[in-house]
Amino acid sequence: MSTASSKRRRTVLSMEQALSLPYATLRFAQLGWRVIRIESTPGAGGLPGDPNRYIGARVVDDDRRSYFVAPNVGKEAIALDLKHADGQALLRRLLVALDVDVFCCNTLPRRYAQLGIDYETLAAARPGLVWAGISAMGPEYPDAPGYDPVLQAMAGYMELTGPADGPPTLTGVPVIDLKAGDEVYANVMLALLERAETGQGRRIDVSMLQAAASWLVTTLPLLDFDCQPGEITRCGNEHRKFIPTNVYPTADGFVYLAIGSDVQWKRLTETPRFAAVASPARVTNEGRHREREAIHRDMAAVTSRHSAAEIAADLRRATIPHTPINDIPAVRALPAVAGRLTRTQLPDGKTVRMQPAAVDLPGMARDLPFPAHYGEHTHALLREIGLGAAEIARLSASGVVYDATQAAR
Repeated sequence: MSTASSKRRRTVLSMEQALSLPYATLRFAQLGWRVIRIESTPGAGGLPGDPNRYIGARVVDDDRRSYFVAPNVGKEAIALDLKHADGQALLRRLLVALDVDVFCCNTLPRRYAQLGIDYETLAAARPGLVWAGISAMGPEYPDAPGYDPVLQAMAGYMELTGPADGPPTLTGVPVIDLKAGDEVYANVMLALLERAETGQGRRIDVSMLQAAASWLVTTLPLLDFDCQPGEITRCGNEHRKFIPTNVYPTADGFVYLAIGSDVQWKRLTETPRFAAVASPARVTNEGRHREREAIHRDMAAVTSRHSAAEIAADLRRATIPHTPINDIPAVRALPAVAGRLTRTQLPDGKTVRMQPAAVDLPGMARDLPFPAHYGEHTHALLREIGLGAAEIARLSASGVVYDATQAAR
């Protein structure tokens, strides 16, 4: 591949909604790639476009609410009716005229051919296209909807989360949505690398269930080792294998500490405050495992008599991994996070601080444009691919596209 082509700005066309795919394409936008999100034209019922536009507190207008903002900064927005042949023709024209590298979607697989977004159709129009789809369980299950909480239950995450004597519990972060998005990101990068060598595109199908199950690396294989039931179910804040690793109360809060080796246990119990927790039976992790409940009681008896700062000082001197339990404002204030936050600006100029990028890369954008209105770039994009004003007006009047600039007149 030539030096000029390797530096060409990549273009991603994404028929996206909810979180999993918008999170994937956000990562492309953070790299400075051009990301254009496709939404449906207004239907007979419900609010138009991505339902997530209307979730959360009103920020500046009705279709860019608080839940929608962070995953959708830095993107353009077009609204097409892909149930209409003219809409599908426009999609293929966009692919070619905009020199699109990647097409993504996260609709039901049974709709791929109906909407003209299947890999075969789009790759025929744009040879070398990298195509990526997210679905609940892959194209073999074309009607299964992919919702993060449902997949957390299906993939065993809820069975593994929460107190041992409590109910199955959702995680506090939509981890399966985000895992699926990261798989799109990683596999698109691999496909582009291979395309640079072979000239061939690729179809990528991300199953949310399979992606989630791939993270069961510490539990699922235990089934064939005749594990005990307690090894593959909820255990609260404990680690199932390394003892003691848990949340412990202090006189003014909580501290989480993790003992990952016998050497760390030795250093911990050599500190005066924790000396009473030691015993010959607890020198090895295997021995500590046999006394895990007693160890947790003994540890809590020590930590609860002292302040979090005092306990942290002991753990720091013994080089034991530990932390207070931070709330979200405290996380944003951490020096290792605060300087890496991404930002966007409201139309009135107010700065909104958002999550950092996953990894710092040279030239990565930290300031990203505020999300687009529904259909905001329809007119400009259609002009860019050669349509005249009269043709755009005709398509808008017939419902094939939604042009926000005309709707505002």
